[in-house]
Amino acid sequence: MSQENVNQEEVTAASEENPTSPTDMPLDESAKWQSEAADWKDKYVRLYAEFENFRKRTQKEKSDLILTANEELIRNLLPIVDDFDRAFKNIPQEDSTKALREGVELIYQKYLRTLQQKGLKEMEALGVPFNPELHEAITQLPAPTEDMKGKVLDVLEKGYLLGDKVIRYAKVVIGS
Repeated sequence: MSQENVNQEEVTAASEENPTSPTDMPLDESAKWQSEAADWKDKYVRLYAEFENFRKRTQKEKSDLILTANEELIRNLLPIVDDFDRAFKNIPQEDSTKALREGVELIYQKYLRTLQQKGLKEMEALGVPFNPELHEAITQLPAPTEDMKGKVLDVLEKGYLLGDKVIRYAKVVIGS
């Protein structure tokens, strides 16, 4: 027997042992395998998308946690900012107190800058329309003009944001 005939017999024997080769497979079975492959691909794509969503969500939660990690500390430091504001109102603007006023102002600015670097922002409240999501109405007074109705007339205590989150509502007087 020649080498060619032996190889031909091996190929024939191999094809008889494995009758489900892709070329010899019946059409129904091929469709079944393609359907199963499509199902696996769909499951893979969905699992990958779910994992990507999980990764993005945890990364966002982590960044939010970092931004608001100091929230309680900053909230406890806000009364000191209020004390500085009261000190400025009570230090007379005279030549004898000029040095004292400048010293207190330098300390206040440095303190405020440090808090702002941590994400603290002061709310603008005076003269803006009352917003219950940002303001806490303490009282209502008759508005001096018609256009001031429903707007903030006076701010009794400043409000602050940490990032985009309100950490202290502004206590205000609104016009009625």
